[in-house]
Amino acid sequence: MSNVYYPDYLQLDKILGAQAPESDKHGVKAHDEMLFIVIHQAYELWFKQILHEVGSVIDMFSDHHVDDNGGELNIAVHRMQRVKTILGVLVHQMDVMETMTPLDFLDFRDLLRPASGFQSMQFKILEARLGLRMEARFGKAYYTSQLKPEHKAEIDALESMPTLLELVNKWLERMPFLEERYWPTGEKKFFQHLEDLYTATLVQGETENAALWKSIFVTGSPERRLSPAAARSALFIMLYRDEPIFQQPFRFLEVLLDIDAGMASWRSRHINMVHRMIGLRVGTGGSTGKAYLKGAMDSHYIFSEVADLSSFLFERRKLPALPNELKSDVPASTGSPVQGADHPTRTSSNRP
Repeated sequence: MSNVYYPDYLQLDKILGAQAPESDKHGVKAHDEMLFIVIHQAYELWFKQILHEVGSVIDMFSDHHVDDNGGELNIAVHRMQRVKTILGVLVHQMDVMETMTPLDFLDFRDLLRPASGFQSMQFKILEARLGLRMEARFGKAYYTSQLKPEHKAEIDALESMPTLLELVNKWLERMPFLEERYWPTGEKKFFQHLEDLYTATLVQGETENAALWKSIFVTGSPERRLSPAAARSALFIMLYRDEPIFQQPFRFLEVLLDIDAGMASWRSRHINMVHRMIGLRVGTGGSTGKAYLKGAMDSHYIFSEVADLSSFLFERRKLPALPNELKSDVPASTGSPVQGADHPTRTSSNRP
């Protein structure tokens, strides 16, 4: 039997001894600097947990086949829902931060230069692992300018690693339910039928959506991250979400949007808090403060192309019925070949 002792297990001596206010070093009275440090350390601990969850989901999707028969997609949904919940906690931590007044902050703010929350490596890693590439970042010239060389090199290395968004794109491309064997008229004719049903619902002012349908689902465009095949699968999941076989894939797509919304909510609260604390002054790290944060919030939606697909939904009652063969052949969540198909079923026993 192990002899684990609570303070030792949590290494509380290190955690509780990790607060070193700059005001103490300079002999300045600044009561609220301790709050400032504890709040930011709590953020970094939660970022660590989020990276732990997201990293595990990336590992699942990196296997080229999500092991649906073993419940991997269920696990992925559960862990990403945990990330969503943690992001909610991060938003509410702003309530505690805002008990500090602007004058309280000014007691020690100038002692922090040039340090800034913008230098949080874990948050940058999180954005990159989810799918925010450098070319899509707001203010990319400034983005790594405040980092130490070794941290900049770590961020640069992430550009060559697969992101969750890219892996989700491949997962959607592998979906078997649009294969021609399920649709006697062929996938193209079936999807043409969906397009006809959709365009019939357009009203004045929405005519451009007809051309957008072809750009997203047929031809594709260089600026879009989801391929036409992935977009078709995602739309199919969203349209047929009430079918048991598509409920879990739909939940997974939904939780990705929830995470985007959670990160946007956190950025929004951060903007308001910064404006309240420093007004229009520049940040301690040299950024434009509120203006920079606002630009990042507007630009850094990672899964927005999934959200865009809601533009192409139409009434359930108009949907073509699913073929019985598809309902019986495709497992409860897809992404891996199925029994009776052209490829053998992958199970937990035959994974590499």
